[in-house]
Amino acid sequence: MNQDLARLVPYPFERLRALFSGISPPSDRTPINLSIGEPKHATPAFIMDALTANLSGLASYPTTLGSDTLRSSISQWISRRYGVPAPDASTQVLPVNGSREALFAFAQTVLDRQRGGWVLCPNPFYQIYEGAALLAGLAPYFVNADPAQSHRVPYEEVPEEVLARTQLMFVCSPNNPSGRVLSLDEWAHLFALSDRHGFVIASDECYSEIYFRDEAPLGALQAAHKLGRTDFARLIVFSSLSKRSNVPGMRSGFVSGDAQLLKHFLLYRTYHGSAMSPTVQAASAAAWSDDTHVEENRLQYRAKFGQVTPIIRRCLSTELPDAAFYLWASVPGGEDAAFARELFRSQGVTVLPGSFLARETAAGNPGKGYIRIALVDHVDACVDAARRIEEFVNLNWKNQ
Repeated sequence: MNQDLARLVPYPFERLRALFSGISPPSDRTPINLSIGEPKHATPAFIMDALTANLSGLASYPTTLGSDTLRSSISQWISRRYGVPAPDASTQVLPVNGSREALFAFAQTVLDRQRGGWVLCPNPFYQIYEGAALLAGLAPYFVNADPAQSHRVPYEEVPEEVLARTQLMFVCSPNNPSGRVLSLDEWAHLFALSDRHGFVIASDECYSEIYFRDEAPLGALQAAHKLGRTDFARLIVFSSLSKRSNVPGMRSGFVSGDAQLLKHFLLYRTYHGSAMSPTVQAASAAAWSDDTHVEENRLQYRAKFGQVTPIIRRCLSTELPDAAFYLWASVPGGEDAAFARELFRSQGVTVLPGSFLARETAAGNPGKGYIRIALVDHVDACVDAARRIEEFVNLNWKNQ
């Protein structure tokens, strides 16, 4: 048995199930689950049509490299979205079975357990980062987000001796759970660190298309191009159709960036057997080629957040995020797990305790005292949940 498996920490939703064990929500209220970031908006009909029109692809083994059509559609989307020259579709783009699979597998490709050292992770974080580091034989080094700086991750505070032994840095922008987007100056700093110490940057951008301001979030490839780094040295971006196009069950995304790194990643994935079905490839190419449905989806989230955020702000401290579909809210008293448990018991609303998304460090657990509210359901359900949260805080929680 792989001994590193024993190093894995239970997933947040496993911990949530244990937290709710033996508790029943009120029978007179329909449960509303806002704990998991699973989009509930309808999948666009044209994507489903493209899927069914290409069912003949089920009769063929897929290639790990993917079709020319899919890679070209992704390359053209990157160019349209970020205003950069289209990456080379043959060497700088690779389709993957969702960003989650790719984030994990990429770490196994670039990390050398014989060298040892660190994998830098934001804290709070997406748990795949930690698992990927541990199963590659390295250890995560957590950099706590600072609530005094709108939850910015202060990478400049990482000690030089840690940076010198860092092999990989995970970056999440827009961030899960805070929704914060890195600035060009922050990217310049991270690139300078990568140049000085030689580590690879893995930029998780799966929330890039859900945002609330006129200007779209800055992406890593876009930042690199603005800074003259046109070869994307030691940089790989991870993106997905799940949130952008409401197709989480399709498990479709891409990686793009440093051609040499992608050459090695392709080799790894060829042996790993991680090829995308030709049927899914055809539907994915259709999705990446259309931007109208993405704009419509974004408008739905903007309208939803416009109604829900003011209700939550009446009872909890939170702000409209830069992007993504979460509200990251602090709870009175700071007991996030107890808050989530009693909210479920009293109102039938499920949210995720922030401490479950972070790790304890010398400076504490930066998720403690927060809850993550995933506004993924339809607007009526989210507004109903927000009103229940307000009722719970006013009638139950303030008196504890």
